[in-house]
Amino acid sequence: MTSVAAVRWGLVFWRREGRSYASVTGPESRSSTAPVPDGATFLGIDFAVGTSLRNAPTPTLLDGGIDLPDTTHRTFRLDGLRWETPGPDDAEALVERLVRAGVVVRDPLVAEVRRGHVPEVSQRTVERRFRTATGLTRGAVRQIERARKASILLTAGMPVADVVTGLEYFDEPHLARALRQYIGHTARQLREGIRGAISLDLNQRTTS
Repeated sequence: MTSVAAVRWGLVFWRREGRSYASVTGPESRSSTAPVPDGATFLGIDFAVGTSLRNAPTPTLLDGGIDLPDTTHRTFRLDGLRWETPGPDDAEALVERLVRAGVVVRDPLVAEVRRGHVPEVSQRTVERRFRTATGLTRGAVRQIERARKASILLTAGMPVADVVTGLEYFDEPHLARALRQYIGHTARQLREGIRGAISLDLNQRTTS
């Protein structure tokens, strides 16, 4: 499938041919092609921007990830401990346990900046903390999120010119470059319907 650029890291669990697997996925700075094994079923958990794993700094996960060893259909190993492999209905409970155990941590400054607050520190400090927590610059995060939003609007049928104006792109070539870099498809492909899978949540279902 086409894997679009993403600003979040996550946990992915999948089963195929009776075997279970788990991995930590990092933010993606550009679109790429990702394999989807036949017959595999997946469950993914995305974590909010500004959170990170205690023992795996997010910058080290950028455009990559970590395969988690000793995964079974019941448990997986993370941060030296075994955890119950979640299903769709108990993923949030797993996240709560990871937070309580200190395995998942967050930088409150990044959350403050994301809410639009102006912190009482220098912009250099903000940028350094932001990049340490996310693996990306603030500018890159804005560009990726804007391109993803443009993709959703184009897929819903919005005219290209309206997307350019509404999301404050300079012009249509500027939008085209962003789509090519971060989404891997043209505006025409998005408006006409893409053949094959694309890892973009058209409903934008998110939680903190």
